Formats: sequence, C-alpha cells, structure tokens
Amino acid sequence: MTESRIDEDLLDAAGVLAHAGLVSAFGHVSALREDGQLLITPPRPLGSLSPADRAMVIAPEATELPEGTPREAWIHLAIYRARPDVRAICRAQPETATALASADLPIRPLHGQGAFLGTEVPVFPDVALVRDRERAESLATALGASPALLLRGNGAVTVGADLGSAVARMWLLESSARINARAAAGRPRPLTQDEQDAWRVTESELLGRLWTHLRTDYPKGRP
Repeated sequence: MTESRIDEDLLDAAGVLAHAGLVSAFGHVSALREDGQLLITPPRPLGSLSPADRAMVIAPEATELPEGTPREAWIHLAIYRARPDVRAICRAQPETATALASADLPIRPLHGQGAFLGTEVPVFPDVALVRDRERAESLATALGASPALLLRGNGAVTVGADLGSAVARMWLLESSARINARAAAGRPRPLTQDEQDAWRVTESELLGRLWTHLRTDYPKGRP
C-alpha cells in the first residue's frame, strides 16, 4: 500500500507549519504508525493540504521509494532507522535559523525553552538537496542524538516522540534563532548546563502545551 487517508494530526502539523511561515512551497511532515510504517505528506505545499488528500505510506525496510513520494523521504527513513526514540519528523525552512547556519552563527539556549533544542543545534554542511539514501544517512549521523538539525542553506529538521513535539521544536527553533540573532549585538549568555537540565525536566509538559496552542491558533478553513 502506498497511500492512506491523511491523518488529522499530520494535517494539523502541516497547517501549523504553513501558518507559522516555516514552510512555503516546500517542506514535509512524517510520523510512524503503530505498525511501524512511515506516513508522510505528499509532495505539495503543506498549506494546500485538505482532509481529502492522501498521505504516502512507506515500509520501514524500503530500499526504493514508492512512486510519487517526495524524494527527501530518504531523510525520514534514515532518521527513523538511526533513532528508535523518534516517532515524528518535520522538515521545514525557518528563515532566521537558516540564515544563522549560513553565517556560521550557532543557535544556543539563551532562554529556557531553547534548552529543548540541545546545548547547540548541529549543522549538516552539505548544501545539496538530500534526495538519496547515502546523503540521508550522512544527515542522520550529523543529527546524532539531537532534537534538531540545521541544513546549511537548506532549512532544518526537527524530531520528536510524537508530531506535537516535532512541530513545537520547529517553531522553537525559529524562535530561538531570532533571540540568538538579536542577542548577537551584545554579549549572548547561554544557559548553563544546570539551568538547561532544570528546564528539560518540564520539556514534555511545555512542548505539549505549545503544540496545543499552535494547533488551535491557526485557521482551520482548509481548501
């Protein structure tokens, strides 16, 4: 099977990313079903999707992508194979975060919720589109155990134990990038490790609250 009715959570994730300006014509969202298969949005602008649309289903052991699947689905497959803790992935183009990666300016936790992105967001240096298995596996290696990865000149990826966490982290990535960019005019003071650890105790609760906010804040009038 290569298609499925698009899931409500997947549709809301797509809508939130589009409404927040984190994607335009490009970007995609995926989640693992209970049977282990990957459900990913079709290669269309996320803001244009409706409940009538079909999502693509990919077997986790796939060696080729089904016809019509976005080629960057290799990114999702590679990350799921490398990270058993990940159940959802967002691929987007947050503008400020992309600019900082291109300028070799790190994104560090300068505010509490920034700690949910790790001590410093890693950067994948290859600017080419990641549309093959080998490059996708290199990207998954660069992500490592991090919740987010910047792609130099090519947006970002965030992951989570569920769609809400992955989407909330993408929103936080751009928010944290803006804070880092503004703080660069002075003397940025990243949170200490102890301060980051204290915030991470609240991570599941606060990411869930942020997802609820983002999900209810965007207009539901889909085409």
